[in-house]
Amino acid sequence: MYYLDFEKELEQLDKNLDKLKNPFNKEDGLSTINNSQINELENKIKSKIHDIYSNLDGWKKTKIARHENRPKAEFYISSIFSDFQLLAGDRNFGDDESVLSGFAKINGKSVLVIGQEKGNDTQSRIKRNFGMMRPEGYRKCIRLMKLAENYRIPIITLIDTPGAYPGKGAEERGQAEAIAQSIDCCLSLTVPIISIVIGEGGSGGAIALATSNKILMLEHSIYSVISPEGCASILWKDATKSKEAAEAMHLTAQDLQKYQIIDSVLKEPLGGAHRSPEQISYKIKEEILKYISYYNSKSPEDILFEREEKFKNVGYNLPSEIGSLKGIGKIQIKDSVFKNKKIIAGLVIFSLISVILSYLFN
Repeated sequence: MYYLDFEKELEQLDKNLDKLKNPFNKEDGLSTINNSQINELENKIKSKIHDIYSNLDGWKKTKIARHENRPKAEFYISSIFSDFQLLAGDRNFGDDESVLSGFAKINGKSVLVIGQEKGNDTQSRIKRNFGMMRPEGYRKCIRLMKLAENYRIPIITLIDTPGAYPGKGAEERGQAEAIAQSIDCCLSLTVPIISIVIGEGGSGGAIALATSNKILMLEHSIYSVISPEGCASILWKDATKSKEAAEAMHLTAQDLQKYQIIDSVLKEPLGGAHRSPEQISYKIKEEILKYISYYNSKSPEDILFEREEKFKNVGYNLPSEIGSLKGIGKIQIKDSVFKNKKIIAGLVIFSLISVILSYLFN
């Protein structure tokens, strides 16, 4: 198990528990397991986890969302769906292995599954390009989403990316256009799209596959138009201010639900999804089945209209503490403005909204 910097006390407690559970003592050989001590330490660990995870700020949640042991799309696909048939290629340039896509079944119901995959070790992360999709990845998804619509098959997207790949080759092959086309495709479909942010929902790379009827986020996931490091580098020219940026950006699931940018927050097991992957997997499956059942009674026109209205109304119900669309548009940006965290949050959320709305009304 990998431990984050704010979990060091927890790391030591877990090591002590492992020693108590090990019946072999280096000095005396086999020894008796003390169950009472084990129970006492397990309770202490639960208490410590509760203390740590009940006081998380935006930066700590960012670290949890990026946790190397956090369950990835490949795990969820194998544990939630059956008969998954991986489909590859955009029929134009090649295949993008940073996104897993194909048709599958969930409780006998056919669905299209699209999952952004970061990888679990050095080799797989390089293969998956750390979850950063290239243009051919988005074009592959567009191809399959249109195919799913032809057969009236619901679409499930698992979002986990730091952002679209910014490399020279990707830009030459039309990265921005591919993202725009993916957003446009999502907005035009008459089948339901259900998106779950399972880790990091970064920038247009995430929005391209999360322009959905329902957007769900795991409790310790994040969703933002830019990374905290990128925001800090732009606003303060100092990436070390990432903690301040994360707080100002309001990128947590709880904030985004409050601002009505997402629809629901899925509570994770105590200590995060990486401590009990099977438990959170079961919860995600329940949510997917609930929404599939909900949309079974909806007509194609109703599904399309609901999605359009959802994104037309994003931003108009923001709390006064971060401003409104009209108010943000009139702000004159000066150095002193960036000292106000509420204004920064408004600017970041406005950027997220404007990307989606620009394609909705064009």
